[in-house]
Amino acid sequence: MTAASLPLCEYTVLDLTQARAGPTAARVLADWGADVFYIEPPLSSGKNRAALTGQRDGFDFQNLHRNKRSLTIDLKHPKGHALFMSLAQKADVIVENFRADVKHRLGIDYEAVRAVNARIVYGSISGFGQDGPYRKRPGVDQIAQALGGLMSITGFPEQGPVRVGIPITDLCAGMFLAQGILLALLHRETTGEGQWVHTSLLESMCFMLDFQASRWLQAGEVPRQAGNDHPTGVPQGCYQTADGLINMAAPGAMFKRFCEAVGAPQLLDNPDYRTAKSRSDNRHQLNAEIGDILATQPSAHWVQLLNDAGVPCGPVNRVDQTFNDPQVHHLNVVRQVEHARLGTLDVVRQPVNLSSMPQPQTFRHPSPDTGQHTEQILRQVGFNDAQIAQLREAEAV
Repeated sequence: MTAASLPLCEYTVLDLTQARAGPTAARVLADWGADVFYIEPPLSSGKNRAALTGQRDGFDFQNLHRNKRSLTIDLKHPKGHALFMSLAQKADVIVENFRADVKHRLGIDYEAVRAVNARIVYGSISGFGQDGPYRKRPGVDQIAQALGGLMSITGFPEQGPVRVGIPITDLCAGMFLAQGILLALLHRETTGEGQWVHTSLLESMCFMLDFQASRWLQAGEVPRQAGNDHPTGVPQGCYQTADGLINMAAPGAMFKRFCEAVGAPQLLDNPDYRTAKSRSDNRHQLNAEIGDILATQPSAHWVQLLNDAGVPCGPVNRVDQTFNDPQVHHLNVVRQVEHARLGTLDVVRQPVNLSSMPQPQTFRHPSPDTGQHTEQILRQVGFNDAQIAQLREAEAV
């Protein structure tokens, strides 16, 4: 599939991001066809964007920056700044995740860009917001997980706080920013005006608390760690079988289905388990009895039996088992991109399916080398060989 057949093919994006949250947002735009210029410091500056996510040829960088082209600009150099502003005049979107004050020091903040391009959609991610008492603090995922309350409800009771095994605040902030950028582009279609779109790791984390946030805000309950048990739905959690572990969910009306499927009428007849509240009050006792039943057969037996009965159930996979799962294969979650040095790389596609594009989008090119497309992009936007040579001689690119 070519970029011209993808829905964002008409948009040009200047990507100033680093680390993970910002690159995640720009990756959404790039994967759906936007022409993304990944702007990096020149090699002569000694700065290495890839150092924040491992080596440039490593799995992390290669995952984050596919479908982008690399252009080097020294934003602190007067000619580099002028070059960036000339690009900004013609661009549709800018994405950045500097600390709130850095873009102002560089003279590339929203107001500065808006002065030369009122149609610009300027997307920003910060750790804690663009203003307020924490605006100058450096923000990373685990700090936001803890400050945003997630670590206090992750893990087993009395275990102490536990981080989630993925950088969830980075990823969510990136996806929320991409969503906001698309909303702003739709708004621009009717008004002709761009705008500043911004979010933060902390705001994203607060939103992702979801029902646990409402539990506190509306019911006044402070959520606690529940381990593998669901905080409110009982029985629902992780159980040992004869040969491994499964997750099973049978709260509410599904409890009757579960009892009938596993041949346990005694659970239905027990007054301790007759209502949702009584099952919740006697959670540990009920889980122990369910555990005794499920330990009698292997995982595959229960997964098939319970799903056939309409009770959600599935194995507890390692990551390698996930990517060997037949449904994951069927969904074409993994796609391939060809890298000149690294060969064929497997990457995970965007998890959105459009009916006009029955096959998941292919990846047009791998993550770029530093400055790989500098001359190509500069020629594309109107610079001639002499002008490019002057910029290189000045070490502005």
